[in-house]
Amino acid sequence: MHLIFVHGSGNTGTVWRHQTDFLLDAEAVNLPGHLAPGEACSTVEEYSEWLFRYVTGRHFSRPVLAGHSLGGAIVLQYALDHPDSVGGLILVGTGAKLRVAPQVLEAIRKGIDEPDPWLKNFVEPLLLQIAEAAVGFATKEAGMDSDLRKALLQETARVGAAVQLNDFLCCDRFNVMDRLHEIRVPTLVLSGSRDVLTPPKYGQFLADHIQGSRHVIIEGGTHFFFGEKPEQTNRAIDNFLKGLPKTA
Repeated sequence: MHLIFVHGSGNTGTVWRHQTDFLLDAEAVNLPGHLAPGEACSTVEEYSEWLFRYVTGRHFSRPVLAGHSLGGAIVLQYALDHPDSVGGLILVGTGAKLRVAPQVLEAIRKGIDEPDPWLKNFVEPLLLQIAEAAVGFATKEAGMDSDLRKALLQETARVGAAVQLNDFLCCDRFNVMDRLHEIRVPTLVLSGSRDVLTPPKYGQFLADHIQGSRHVIIEGGTHFFFGEKPEQTNRAIDNFLKGLPKTA
């Protein structure tokens, strides 16, 4: 059973370091334009089709797809468009609809011409989710280890604000709230209790409308809870994988 992790807006597969180090037969992809060949896709549907080509090109049979934020939207779309090609879903800090606040889009847009303030005043606070953030994230510093946080800052800077803005606009246009009942694969929904970008109520909506899904809240976690609290996250994922049908 192959497990593929898909990162969120402006990130890279490095964000899943604690998961790929722990789980067997797992990999984290870099979406096109995110330190990977090609240009960033302009819609969630296009990203989903890119992922489908990636999976089929490597002859993976019904892999489990895990996605964070934008990545969660991508794997949801994948399951809707290719229902027979998915062995399971892990939806991490995401939702069926991902509207983005205008002030967030404006903060990223400014970063295209002013990358240093963007990194200092938006990207780093987003990773830390601290109260001093210009767009107001959470109220308590997150527990992501410094090595991972440093790597993510460096790689997000290389990806750039233009790609991150593109990704957030993809999120802003995404909405499959009325189609969740079509998903018929085993699904784990994970939320951080302190996530203010995709709060636990987003995860609960997914769990309420995807038949047979399970919702697990990681206490104390923010939007990047899987990097902050990897033991709890990995335990939930491992338990889910062990419960999948052997044919998945």
